[in-house]
Amino acid sequence: MKQAYYTSSVLDFLSTSPHNIIGQLAEQHPFDLDPLQRNAWLAEIDLLQTGLSNDTEGWLALEFSIPRVGRRVDAIIAYDGIILVVEFKVGGREFTAAAIDQATDYALDLKNFHAGSHERHIVPIVVATNAKAPDFSLHWGPDGVSAPILSGAHDLENIITHVRAATPKQLPLDFAAWMTSGYKPTPSIIEAAQALYRGHKVEDITRSDAGAKNLSETTARLEQIIEDAKASGEKTICFVTGVPGAGKTLAGLNLVTHRTKAHEEEHAVFLSGNGPLVDVLREALARDEQAQAHDLGQPIRKSDAERKVKSFIQNIHHFRDANLVASGPPIERVVVFDEAQRAWNLDQAAKFMSQKKGISDFGMSEPEFLISVMDRHTDWCTVVCLVGGGQEINSGEAGLLEWLAALKKRFPRWRVYTSPQLTHRDYHWGDDLPAMIASHAHESLGELHLAVSVRSFRAEALSAFVGALIAGEPAEARDLYASIRKQYPIAITRDLSEARAWLRKQARGTERFGLVASSGASRLKAEGVNVHEKIGATYWFLNDKTDVRSSYYLEDPATEFDVQGLELDWVAVCWDADLRRADSEWSYHKFRGTVWQRVNNPSHRTYLANAYRVLLTRARQGMIIYVPRGDAEDATRPPNFYNGIYAYLQECGLAPVS
Repeated sequence: MKQAYYTSSVLDFLSTSPHNIIGQLAEQHPFDLDPLQRNAWLAEIDLLQTGLSNDTEGWLALEFSIPRVGRRVDAIIAYDGIILVVEFKVGGREFTAAAIDQATDYALDLKNFHAGSHERHIVPIVVATNAKAPDFSLHWGPDGVSAPILSGAHDLENIITHVRAATPKQLPLDFAAWMTSGYKPTPSIIEAAQALYRGHKVEDITRSDAGAKNLSETTARLEQIIEDAKASGEKTICFVTGVPGAGKTLAGLNLVTHRTKAHEEEHAVFLSGNGPLVDVLREALARDEQAQAHDLGQPIRKSDAERKVKSFIQNIHHFRDANLVASGPPIERVVVFDEAQRAWNLDQAAKFMSQKKGISDFGMSEPEFLISVMDRHTDWCTVVCLVGGGQEINSGEAGLLEWLAALKKRFPRWRVYTSPQLTHRDYHWGDDLPAMIASHAHESLGELHLAVSVRSFRAEALSAFVGALIAGEPAEARDLYASIRKQYPIAITRDLSEARAWLRKQARGTERFGLVASSGASRLKAEGVNVHEKIGATYWFLNDKTDVRSSYYLEDPATEFDVQGLELDWVAVCWDADLRRADSEWSYHKFRGTVWQRVNNPSHRTYLANAYRVLLTRARQGMIIYVPRGDAEDATRPPNFYNGIYAYLQECGLAPVS
């Protein structure tokens, strides 16, 4: 795929006939050229040839690819080292919010992910040919991306002249080198799932710089393990670890899509017990599938799109329930279990089976049952467990211990591959997990650990900072934050309206923002944040700024159960008194009836700490932490509950909104 359908110097572009340019565009266009597209191109070419100066230093690219969003910019113009991103709305009578966001998104995408654009000043321009443009001025963001400029049909020349005159002198730009400088995106999990489902390779949609663990390397190792299992007729299980946001889910989706295309008979499947994640990804894929079909002139019903994506991503509980009834081996030979550390222990599984399924003698943990299902195959199969450290957030979640205990107890013949990171404190809850791993024949492979966060593309050390903050190590947290503060802003505030204003100011284009809070943050209700009002995850994560149910409205908070595995660009973490500071330590509490009760159970304390760990690692670009002031007249919200939290965050290096 070419980076652009058409590229030339401005001088050559001005001397080339529109029909010759159309011919070159049509040659690269993957679809039949319909009259609507042809006429739009002709109008754009006419406006550009009228509006561009006859300058030997200018360069132009038409239909420039933005891989992360699967779209193409109408025109990229380079003058004096400045990059102009031009989006045309031929026939447009007004400048719609969608068009302005689109041009802004393209400019930000180049700035953040296109290697040749990192140090460049970038100007997004929207041209609505039948609209009257307002007066404009050039406003630069701190990253060198300007506020979008609006242009009518005949304003382009004046705008470009003004931008060139008003922009500080830039380093010379080698346009040919700029075009081939490499695009290293960090898509959200939703964007990544859509791209993989469309057929893109993981290498096309993730960064490949030396500082990040190469996701394709992990996939390649897993593929080799699968091929070896097929050849030897063995059953294998792999434990893939990664820091929050490192791309574990993406690695699993990538493996499943690749195996499905290359080896359909394996019926590879991605299973998750995370209901919101499954719902959001399925809805996003179905919407995208329907939109893609519409663009190809082959419209399909939403229900047909939904039915198709269900085979790609399944709820693990449906897989479990189907195999409670069936006694034979499943059709799946390759199964990826997302968030495997959240599978239920024996007590929780037995309780559920007794109460919900009428099975009173169920004697297995969820990991043991799931392995036993795959063990029904008479020859080979491969199970891949994606494991997040410090991500267990609910009662009965077993961590890794139950998986290893089940293998030792019933499945000693299975070949086990582990990440060397399994011995880290975040994975073993104080249990002697290293000893249990050592007691089982296994092979430790470095490729099975994803070491660097790709969610927070601005700050790869974010997860380490959050880990230190949650661990009660403020000095380490302060040092870690000092290393990321320029790229990844974190502010603190005692005012919820200030937190909302900060989010709206930070976000540009369609960058998504929202409120998050612990599911135990019951007394935030007095501040207008009600965690017990259930959100609709698909609306909250996917719908646009006009929908009151979306995260953009900053009305409904999402809890750790809603956001685990997903992310936003900017987040306001609302901190309640369930996790507070007392005597330089964390104090754990649960609100029952009308009072806070202390949490003494070590597992429940872990769940609460992990809830805040999840919340603090949801933002891709930055966050603000809101700590209420409390109320001396309210026994459930005295100021001292909250003042210690705020002081501790300051001790960790965080500063109030400036």
